[in-house]
Amino acid sequence: MTDIHSQTSVLMQAQAASQNKQGNISQQKARAAAEDFEAFFLSQMLNTMSAGIQTDETFGGGESEKIFRSMLNDEYSKSMARQGGIGIADAVFREMLAMQEV
Repeated sequence: MTDIHSQTSVLMQAQAASQNKQGNISQQKARAAAEDFEAFFLSQMLNTMSAGIQTDETFGGGESEKIFRSMLNDEYSKSMARQGGIGIADAVFREMLAMQEV
């Protein structure tokens, strides 16, 4: 009888560890999605802010500079989101977790 109980206990602990690991992976994915959302928002904000900037013809300008500026804003926004951003990712992450619990 002791063997059955100890085997059952070990099996239950393994299942709990597996569920905990899956929960951590799920939370990591939710956090990554929240940071991606914040990065997208920041990118849109930065692109809007830089839309009115006139390019200097001395150093090129034109369509190439517009494309480069857009890509640069995307990278800035990803970096800002990874470093804590402006708090949007935290709020989105909390709401995602709350929706999963419902």
